[in-house]
Amino acid sequence: MALQYAAGAALSKTVIQSQIMISDSRRPSLPYNLAAGRRGVFSVHASESSKSSVSAVEESPASREVTEIWTPESWKIKKALQLPEYPDEAELDSVLRTMEAYPPLVFAGEVRSLEERLADAALGKAFLLQGGDCAESFKEFSANYIRDTFRILLQMSVVLSFGGQLPVIKVGRMAGQFAKPRSEPYEEKDGVKLPSYKGDNVNGDAFDEKSRIPDPNRMIRAYCQAASTLNLLRAFATGGYAAMQRVTQWNLDFVQHSEQGDRYQELAHRVDEALGFMEAAGLTVDHPIMATTDFWTSHECLLLPYEQALTRMDSTSGLYYGCSAHMLWVGERTRQLDGAHVEFLRGVANPLGIKVSQKMNPNELTKLIDILNPTNKPGRITVIVRMGAENMRVKFPHLIKAVRRAGQIVTWVCDPMHGNTIKAPCGLKTRAFDAILAEVRAFFDVHEQEGSNPGGIHLEMTGQNVTECIGGSRTVTFDDLSSRYHTHCDPRLNASQSLELAFIVAERLRKRRMLNGSQLIA
Repeated sequence: MALQYAAGAALSKTVIQSQIMISDSRRPSLPYNLAAGRRGVFSVHASESSKSSVSAVEESPASREVTEIWTPESWKIKKALQLPEYPDEAELDSVLRTMEAYPPLVFAGEVRSLEERLADAALGKAFLLQGGDCAESFKEFSANYIRDTFRILLQMSVVLSFGGQLPVIKVGRMAGQFAKPRSEPYEEKDGVKLPSYKGDNVNGDAFDEKSRIPDPNRMIRAYCQAASTLNLLRAFATGGYAAMQRVTQWNLDFVQHSEQGDRYQELAHRVDEALGFMEAAGLTVDHPIMATTDFWTSHECLLLPYEQALTRMDSTSGLYYGCSAHMLWVGERTRQLDGAHVEFLRGVANPLGIKVSQKMNPNELTKLIDILNPTNKPGRITVIVRMGAENMRVKFPHLIKAVRRAGQIVTWVCDPMHGNTIKAPCGLKTRAFDAILAEVRAFFDVHEQEGSNPGGIHLEMTGQNVTECIGGSRTVTFDDLSSRYHTHCDPRLNASQSLELAFIVAERLRKRRMLNGSQLIA
């Protein structure tokens, strides 16, 4: 199964070097300080310029063989955006040495299994459902919280699978999605200026000087919470909770008597009838494929000291894996071609996501994909597009065309959340459900126009009955926001809104399936 305990020895302190031979005119020969220690990190704030990343690649000589050596530490001689400045280097070193001896959170075999599924999504043979918290919290950590998010993802996957007649790849933004990039290194309230809150694994969200000091011990707490979350997810995925026979029991209490709850129950009863037919025909529903489910975890690769401390070499393949999650992604603010985050990610064998907005130049995207996936391995790269509906229709086609011209295989995924954040009259950040829906529709329309495959959807969502995004069939208004606004960072879809969106996406998948079927008949 995808979620199972990973066993493996702690990473040796001996630096093991892996050498990658690449012949490509677009990739530069880069200097490496292999003796770089933890003090060698070049950290800059998000507000500082990083335009040099593109020129470094463009100035490389044409057609030459380049030898680049990657190690888990080679990112340290690159410019690193968004990293905290820890006041006590000795304490940081002690924490990282402790974490290097901890067991990995995920197993290399699980990671390879996810990559194979994502390769199917790239070809239109599966659909990725990736969702969870904007930023996980130490305060809101509980079994019920994890269960409710897992449960709504199960419900959404049933809806999507039934409508699209496709396998749904379930990946949570869970068990590690703590760190958050910030647009400014400081925030100011009532004349008081303090470092920005960067996520619970870095500092505290309380607006006081002590809370905002980066504390490396928070990484250990984040690891322990991630391990506990994975333990519970594994139990849910393989212990009978996710069995298809329970499909009618997954409805969350506060969704049951809503329009979306009624639609889900109707669908669940149809699934029940199909299961009854299978059993009557002699096909047992006790088969593992009916009693368990695959579930993977993901988060943004942002806090590089944490990621490095959990990097392990797989004994069977000799490859390095980032063992903090099955899938890692590089964000819009840290995807510089010659930056530290790209340098780290190019050396781990996990499936990788690339968040792109309307700012992404098509040529830069193909260069970035080439750096991260020089062998063009299917399932390795997922491009997560986040740019708003209007830009989706105008800018996105150029990205698809550029990737197609380069012959690169990627899984295209829609993130309709980050391009639609607005400020409500009360001052809270929110997102309008209609704007989210418009971007999803634009994503499918563009793929239909370009003849490419819509590979999935990436959502900030929760199984809780929050009021953070406005709209939906159970209309949340601006006035409702403050009643149950619990997010630590960005607004999330609640369970009802998430399920409503799943039904709409399922209908698009169904129409696509019918269209493809009619074309085959013709």
